[in-house]
Amino acid sequence: MTFVTDGREAVGRLDDDETTVRDLTPVVGASSLLAVIEDWERLAPRLAASTDLPVVDDPRLRAPFPAPRRDLFAVGKNYREHVAEFGRSGYDTPQRSEDLPDKPIVFTKATTSVTGPFDDIEAHAGLTAELDYEAELAVIIGRGGRGIASADAMDHVWGYTIVDDVTARDVQRDHKQWLLGKSLDTHAPMGPWAVSKDEIDDLGALEVSSTVNGEPRQKAPVADLIFDVPELIRVISAGMTLLPGDVIATGTPAGVGIGFDPPRFLRPGDVVECAITGLGAIRNTVR
Repeated sequence: MTFVTDGREAVGRLDDDETTVRDLTPVVGASSLLAVIEDWERLAPRLAASTDLPVVDDPRLRAPFPAPRRDLFAVGKNYREHVAEFGRSGYDTPQRSEDLPDKPIVFTKATTSVTGPFDDIEAHAGLTAELDYEAELAVIIGRGGRGIASADAMDHVWGYTIVDDVTARDVQRDHKQWLLGKSLDTHAPMGPWAVSKDEIDDLGALEVSSTVNGEPRQKAPVADLIFDVPELIRVISAGMTLLPGDVIATGTPAGVGIGFDPPRFLRPGDVVECAITGLGAIRNTVR
């Protein structure tokens, strides 16, 4: 994780009790999580052997990558039932269709959209009146590369985290593309920590869920992805080099605000929680 304490930003590790945070500075120095991942082969054995790291009292968690090296990759319409609800909503421009995509729909979210796992989501009143949530599994690239085959893709994965792909639906619809509607400041809450892939026994069994003000909204296993993680890595890397620390948000299940009739958009004061089995939960209030 990335945390702040006493005005200092550092990289930490969560103990198995899921409450105790330990400062990794004695092992990794004044490094970012990105730097740790880039040097993972050397650092992992040292971190595994470090048992007496200092405990951090009252850390404030930031996004694992508070300032990613480049825009987040994200995937649209990657759960079957979400394809259907999006197609029915009238927001699926320029094509309004409930047909499943035959290739991944990949877009980006600006680095400046990233915010912490418990920070506020800015409502951007006056710019959007149709704010929506999207709980997503995010894949963290560990070893970069281009032209990565599906069979080799998981060798390039470092681990996973949670992203809420907050979306200004009216901006997304009116501009007939997704960058602006997906990239408003604070519209990519991320965290609460990054989990290395060796901690996850069965990726497909992980369950993605969300609530708004405690009301269940989304719930689906990662196994329901139309295009799985290896296929996404293959497609994105076909002619573009993936870099260590790249984040790929893999898509959201059904149950988002535009899936209701009438739509149930977020309002100031609403609390959105996105959770994934084994990866924790993020909780953000719209302000």
